[in-house]
Amino acid sequence: MIGFRRFGVLAVAGLGLLATGAYAQQIGMDKPMGTMAQHTPDYLKGAGLVERLNQPLPLATAFVDDAGKQVTLGQYFHQRPIALALVYFKCGMLCPQVLHGMAAGLKGTGLTAGKDYDVVVASIDPMDTPADAAVAKKTFLAGIGQPGAGDSVHFLTGQEPSITALSEATGFHYVRVPGPDGKMDQFAHSSVIMFATPEGKMSEYLAGIDYPTRDVRLALVNASHLKIATAKDLFLLYCCNYVPSSGKYTVAVLRILGLAAMLTLIGIGLGFYFLSRKKPMSGAAA
Repeated sequence: MIGFRRFGVLAVAGLGLLATGAYAQQIGMDKPMGTMAQHTPDYLKGAGLVERLNQPLPLATAFVDDAGKQVTLGQYFHQRPIALALVYFKCGMLCPQVLHGMAAGLKGTGLTAGKDYDVVVASIDPMDTPADAAVAKKTFLAGIGQPGAGDSVHFLTGQEPSITALSEATGFHYVRVPGPDGKMDQFAHSSVIMFATPEGKMSEYLAGIDYPTRDVRLALVNASHLKIATAKDLFLLYCCNYVPSSGKYTVAVLRILGLAAMLTLIGIGLGFYFLSRKKPMSGAAA
């Protein structure tokens, strides 16, 4: 006879397998998530991330800052490491979450923008304007919680050649996808923040939308000492509002919901296990 403890664990494990299988089908994965192997749908083939560790950034590339001033990327590389993100400012899906997670991760490091590091956020959309950048920067500064950090936080827009140069150097690839109205004004891309050394070389990548303060601090400290991280498997979330084949907004949401569902099931399983250890079934042998 299967006891309560074993039944609970087996039941939850079964649910977990079912949920994982359904989730994998929904997002186009044909292998278990534990293998970290992801099958990329056709419409995301051009989107993704290749870690360009130790790759020099195109410091002479021209951009426009959030105040409308012409700048070059190299103006922000002096004696401090850079926390870097590529997003687009009109994004309504994952990009705001990336920036929120980046601000939260930086806030708790105990490091100070302008003293210990600088921030550069560049848009991948050539249609974004300095006004769009200024709005996004204001929200970011509120999240980072450092009065006076504005001069060390730089939100940039640029033309296609500049964006492409930065994208290629960082290994951050994206593709245009149609919005609900059919216009090619949205982008599919991965969610990640990056770090660069003061001399302008890529040093580390943190994937997802939640960046632990410990990891952010370590990445900045290592970058400040010109240390380059080793390549690692990154489980990427994709920001993609529109799926051409179905007309649905799915990718980012399904991945987030799938991860949440699996974590919930794991929690339930652990709950069954520990409750059964503390409270044996009535009538069981002492």
